[in-house]
Formats: sequence, C-alpha cells, structure tokens
Amino acid sequence: MSQANASSTDTQFDLFAKVAKFDHEQVLICQDNHTGLKAIIAIHNTVLGPGLGGTRMWKYATEAEAINDALRLSRGMTYKASISGLNLGGAKAVIIGDPAKDKSEHLMRKFGRCVENLAGKYITAEDVGTTTKDMEYIKMETSHVVGLSEIMGGGGDPSPVTAYGVYMGIKASAKKAYGNDSLAGKKIAVQGAGKVGLHLIELLHKDGAIITSTDIFDSGLKIAADKYKATIVKPEEIFSQDVDIFAPCALGAILNTENIAKLKCQIVAGAANNQLEDDTIHGDMIKAKGIFYAPDFLINAGGLINVYSEYNGYVREIAFAQTENIYNTVLNIYSKSEEDNINTQLAAIKLAEKRINDTMHLQSKI
Repeated sequence: MSQANASSTDTQFDLFAKVAKFDHEQVLICQDNHTGLKAIIAIHNTVLGPGLGGTRMWKYATEAEAINDALRLSRGMTYKASISGLNLGGAKAVIIGDPAKDKSEHLMRKFGRCVENLAGKYITAEDVGTTTKDMEYIKMETSHVVGLSEIMGGGGDPSPVTAYGVYMGIKASAKKAYGNDSLAGKKIAVQGAGKVGLHLIELLHKDGAIITSTDIFDSGLKIAADKYKATIVKPEEIFSQDVDIFAPCALGAILNTENIAKLKCQIVAGAANNQLEDDTIHGDMIKAKGIFYAPDFLINAGGLINVYSEYNGYVREIAFAQTENIYNTVLNIYSKSEEDNINTQLAAIKLAEKRINDTMHLQSKI
C-alpha cells in the first residue's frame, strides 16, 4: 500500500489550487495495486475537533471529479458540524470505483489502514456506496470509525435520522413560507428514492403530502409508488414539476443556472450535499426567485448527529431529539438571511464560520 502525491507537476498544481480554494488543511491520496484501492481523504478543518465524514464509493468519470467531490463534501462537513453545535471538524473520503463490482473486504481494510495512519485526525463512517458492513471491515484496521451496526454497539443505518432532520427542515420552511408547518396537501417533488430519500418520502406521506419522485434506479421508486402513492417522472422532468416544495435527495451541484430557471416551487429543502453549484451565484438566484432555500449542510446533519452520538454510548432517541433542533436553526437562518440581506446558504456559512473563528480566537489565548 502506498500513500502518494499527484504524479505530475501539472496535476500537482491543479490539486494545490483546488485545495487552496477551499482552504483545506490536508488531502491524502491512497492507492494499493493489490486491492485496486484508489481513495482520497480530504481534511478541511479540525479547529472544533477531529474531522468526521463518511466514505463515499462512486464510479467517478475522472480523478479530478473525485477530488473535487471530496473537497466540496469535506468543507460541507465542517459547516455541518459547526452549525449543529458538535465538537467535530470536517473531512470526507471518496473511493473511486463501482461499489457493486469493485468493493471487497480487503479493499475496505486497506482503506482502513489509510485512516489509521492519520492517527485520529480523520474519523470515517458510511456514505453513498458504502454500508455498515464496510465499516466493520474498516474497524478491523482502525478504531477511528463510527456508523457501525447496532450489534457492534453503533447506531446502525443513519439514513432514518438524516431523513428526519430533512423533514424537520421542510416543516420549518413551510412554517416560514405558509405560516404553519403542516404538510397536508402540499405537493412535494423528491429527487432521489435511495436510503434517505425513501425514508423522507415515508415521513412526508404520513404527513399527508402529495409526492412526485424520480431516481436513476427503479427499486426505490417502486416502493415510493406502491407504498406511498408517489407519482413517478423521468429524472430530467423533476425540476419543472409544479409543486410547493422541491427536495433534492440525490447527488450534488444540481442547483445550477439551468435547473433553477425551471423551478416552480416556493421551497427547496433536501438531503443532497452541495446542492448549489455556486454558493453565491445560485444562492442569490434562488433568493431572487422568492424561493426559501434550507441550506443542505444544516438540514441533512441528522446523520452526522447520529454517528457523533456513538461517542457517549448510542441512544437512538437522543439522536432523534438532537436532530429535531434543526427546525429552530432553519428558522434562525431565514431570519439571519433577511437581516443581513444575503442568501440563506451564505447566512448559514457565516454562522458556522463564526463558531469556528471564535474557537480559534479562544485557543490562541490559552
């Protein structure tokens, strides 16, 4: 196993430029010929504590795309931990490969060695393309892993808690937009019927919402249609649905100039990370359209809260109770956005960065 830097001057320059743009502390590139491991661990900020963030396994089109995803996701984890009041920093890992074909016990254990070599600066967990079983393999090589199965003392699958936080964010947004937080009769488009999306659809259905959904995979959509009476549309049609609320619960950077122009909703609130292609440009576009946007790293923090709670002896009810606080924080962000006349994404970033900067100032005085 080797841990290497980029191999050419040009690639190195591009990598350092990207790292500098997001102000990361460290980026580790891990590869292993025997298992086929190709992974990037991005540590964004550890002022508040060790960087905690899941390991995503995805069939990226290019290595540059994988690096960019790791950088954007890890920065989001910093903000997510800070705004949630957790004593954690932000980090993320991505493994390049098809999780259905390329993943193995030995690959995950080799990755666990990479995590162990960081001596606690990075704590990993499950994410898109990885499972609690994968975390058990990683656990064989390092103690710096959470999101373990319940039988091993962990919190198990965090997606129900993540979905609950998004649900709280949607209800808070409805309170802001409509004067009450009931979702009965509200038309909601959910992009993505994966682990989190399907749990969210269940919560919305119980609240009386009328659901439209889409996904690139059919399994979740069948459940959404059969069990929760969702109308299914093609992926490219989801943005232009005439709905009250749009909930992005798939991959990031989907709120770009083209897609925002198609939106016919009053609220955007979903589980996907890094939904805005550009925080300022596209956050301002959404604000200009009069749409209430619940910042993604705030309302999808339930999963992080869930795995963080493993530190003190996991109690699921406590994780859900802490996640419920997302409701009030979302309302606070809407107020902050109006007071400062900035979009809600920047208002949330400002609040998250204030806690980090205040902590840095305190540490400098000790």
